Amino acid sequence: MKQTWRWFGPNDLVSIDAVRQAGATGIVTALHHVPTGTVWSPEEIAKRQRQVATMSDGTPSTLNWEVVESLPVSEDIKKQQGDYKAHFANYRESLRNLAASGIETICYNFMPVLDWTRTDLAWRLPSGATCMRFDLTDFATFDLHILQRPGAPEDYDEALRDACAKRFSAMSDAEKEQLAGNVVFGLPGAAEKFTLEDVRAHLSQYAAMSEDTLRGHLIDFLSEVVPTAEELGLRLCCHPDDPPFPLLGLPRIMSTEAQYQRVMEAVDRPANGITLCSGSLGVRPDNDLPGMMERLGDRVYFLHLRNTKRETPHIRGSFHEAEHLGGDTDMVALLRAALAEEARRKAQGRTDWSIPFRPDHGQDILDDLGRKAQPGYPAIGRLKGLAELRGAIAALSTVNAGVGGDLTTVPFH
Repeated sequence: MKQTWRWFGPNDLVSIDAVRQAGATGIVTALHHVPTGTVWSPEEIAKRQRQVATMSDGTPSTLNWEVVESLPVSEDIKKQQGDYKAHFANYRESLRNLAASGIETICYNFMPVLDWTRTDLAWRLPSGATCMRFDLTDFATFDLHILQRPGAPEDYDEALRDACAKRFSAMSDAEKEQLAGNVVFGLPGAAEKFTLEDVRAHLSQYAAMSEDTLRGHLIDFLSEVVPTAEELGLRLCCHPDDPPFPLLGLPRIMSTEAQYQRVMEAVDRPANGITLCSGSLGVRPDNDLPGMMERLGDRVYFLHLRNTKRETPHIRGSFHEAEHLGGDTDMVALLRAALAEEARRKAQGRTDWSIPFRPDHGQDILDDLGRKAQPGYPAIGRLKGLAELRGAIAALSTVNAGVGGDLTTVPFH
């Protein structure tokens, strides 16, 4: 399995030097400064590759840009409004430029409006570490009393509405502002930062959109770009919804195994693949992550390995980011399934048999607490996660798991 590390570019407070010292062998990054919907030029791609390949003293890092995360899909494409047809063409051109640069794996998502949602970006744990958290009552308080979304009261039961009213009345102006900022933070490093008015405007345009309609727009997008990706030898892999349940009245279409299966069958071509994010999908108690890896594994092209701890038993509930080998997902079972998939691919002669993974998110520990890097992307917390995952993979790789052949034949690098 390829050990990769997400890096947000030269402004990232976790440097390429630190990534190299952590032992990762590849970089996951994107051109965050390029506006969504425009072409990623060969010059900008090459510039980012040079940055990845160079340490602070000018010596080679030995790292390569292995995975794009993300080549973003515009809101126009998701809504099929405005310049969406031009954005199809621009996306295909970006794919051509990435292929010419030697990059083969492209992660994207199809979440409306926001790329991920949390209510607290630095929630303190009993150990003194901090992590990201989603508190359903806080989120509903934002929705009902800060955003004041039309139709929001119908999405919450009376008990939750009453709890939100009490919470909102006890909040200071600074706390209200902080909660709003956390919810709309979106993707770290992204060029777009939404205001509340931006969110309201986008929500109004999605107001009448059903899950089936949004899924149809995703299928239309894939029908436009997958043939180009396949021709170029690229692998597109869709990231799941985060969190994997409806928010703000928006449809969710990549939250369950059944939803992924529908999209894979609708555009049944090898270039149409999956980013299996154990943290996002693991929030739902009805998602079986090791089973998903076994059943959908031939189309899994990228792994996000992180863990979450559910604080409530419901599909829509509160949760926080756990340690990589803690939380509710059986990470060892998931790794065993991933290694078995690699063994199957290698036996079939597939060139993409080695699946890139990254230690996704992490708790802020030790010096992370003072560094204040991108929320969810600390240096030491991810280093700890990578070390734990590396150890589990090394142990699993020395025994016969009884699935897909002898895993002792699968090298770890």
